[in-house]
Amino acid sequence: MVLLVVVAVVAVMLWVGARRTSSTGGDSLARSAGAVRGKVAPDFKLVDLRTGKNVQLADFKGKAVLLNFWATWCPPCKVEIPWFVELQKQYGPQGLQIIGVAMDDAGKDKILKFANDMSINYLVLQGTEKVAELYGGVESLPTTFYIGRDGSITKRVFGLVSHGETEENVKLALSSGTAQGGEQLKTQASSSGSR
Repeated sequence: MVLLVVVAVVAVMLWVGARRTSSTGGDSLARSAGAVRGKVAPDFKLVDLRTGKNVQLADFKGKAVLLNFWATWCPPCKVEIPWFVELQKQYGPQGLQIIGVAMDDAGKDKILKFANDMSINYLVLQGTEKVAELYGGVESLPTTFYIGRDGSITKRVFGLVSHGETEENVKLALSSGTAQGGEQLKTQASSSGSR
C-alpha cells in the first residue's frame, strides 16, 4: 500500500513538472546559463514604483542593462544592492542602466521604504510572474541578467557573486553590441505588442 502511494505521488510530481515546463511557452528563456548568452532579452512592461509609469525594456535602446530580480526579504540581495548603487553612479554616464525588479509581495510602500533605506539610485519596478517566466522562471533570488547595448544577453547569474565579478559583467555588457542594437529591442516590442 505504501509503495502504491509513493508511486502515485512521484507520478503526480512528474506530471505537474511536465505541465509547468510546457506552460512557460516559447518566449521564455531556457534555464541553462549558456543557452541564453547571445539571445535577445525578452521585452516587458512593468510599473516604476516611484513614478507609477510603465517602463519597457525597449525604452533603454543603445544602453547596457543590468536586470536584477530581487526581494526585500532576500539576504544576498541586501549585499549586492550597495554594489549596484555604486555601479550605477560609476557606469551610468557610460550608458549603464540598472533595473531592479522586486519579486516579493511586500506591497509598494514596503518596497519603496526598503529602496529608500538602501539608497537605491536606479529603477525599481514591481515584478510579475509573467515577466519572470519570460526570463526562464526566476526560481532563486537574486537572479541577474546583463544585457548588451544591442539588446542581447551577455550573462545570467544565479545568486550572489563577488563585487569584482559583478563589475566585470557590467563592463562586458557595456562593450557588447552597438547603439543600433536598441532598435532591435524596439522592433521586437512593436512586433510582439504589449505583454
